Amino acid sequence: MSRGFTTGLVLAAGGSKRLGQPKQLLRYGSGTLLDHVLGTARSCGFDQLICVIGGSAPEIVTAVDLNGVTVVENDYFGGGCSSSIAAALTAVDARCEVLVLMLGDQPGVSGTTVAKLLDGRGDSALAACAYDDGRGHPLAFARSTFEQLASLHGDKGVWKLLDRAGDQVADVPVGGAIPRDIDTWEDYEAVVADAPA
Repeated sequence: MSRGFTTGLVLAAGGSKRLGQPKQLLRYGSGTLLDHVLGTARSCGFDQLICVIGGSAPEIVTAVDLNGVTVVENDYFGGGCSSSIAAALTAVDARCEVLVLMLGDQPGVSGTTVAKLLDGRGDSALAACAYDDGRGHPLAFARSTFEQLASLHGDKGVWKLLDRAGDQVADVPVGGAIPRDIDTWEDYEAVVADAPA
């Protein structure tokens, strides 16, 4: 099944307040945490790949391999994920039919998970990964939802959009637990401990 022009969007603009240093630049695997997530995104075969940065942007641009990535800088990253999504939408290719949203601090998401999400969404305008313990990222949005995405507010805006959509959301079974995202040192240590060797 052809899935049409697909844009991957990695959100990596957070200020890492709880961690106390840029989590995007934490060591993970052979590079940084953001290098790992962008590597996963590259493996998905997206037609376009966007990464939104904000907090510690100069250091990220210097330290992370951003080859083949459209970088969007969100000066208003303190407004939460919604502000980064709105910033990214200005850079989305006009041919884009589906936008896949990934988190820059969630290294446990695999290319296989993204493929299952895209294969399982069918014609749904909104799709989410259905893990064994609940709904999680990555998420997929058809172009018809972009206007709504652009008008979201705060960190939980995207979840509120999914809640409002009710049974119009395709919950695609992907198996396993929701991958941990990194907000604290405890999260980071747990994610590194679980990382494949």
